[in-house]
Amino acid sequence: MLVITRRNDESVMIGDQIEIIVSEINSDKVKLCIKAPKEIPIMRKELLELCGLNQEASNVPSKHDLDAFKALANALKKPANNNDEP
Repeated sequence: MLVITRRNDESVMIGDQIEIIVSEINSDKVKLCIKAPKEIPIMRKELLELCGLNQEASNVPSKHDLDAFKALANALKKPANNNDEP
């Protein structure tokens, strides 16, 4: 991790195409301006994590998965054949 100190209206370049500018500094907040090409997605980390959680929660098993679970449950219910008995 690289730590850089910047003052108001100073910036940092990431590569040749992304510029991060310190727009405003308050007591507990910093406003950043980000200049980047439109094809580069920019999202707050907490929103990205929330999207991932929502996607995981929406992954409902398919009909094929449910059929496989039912077949496994039925197989486990059947008594085992013991051919070892005399």
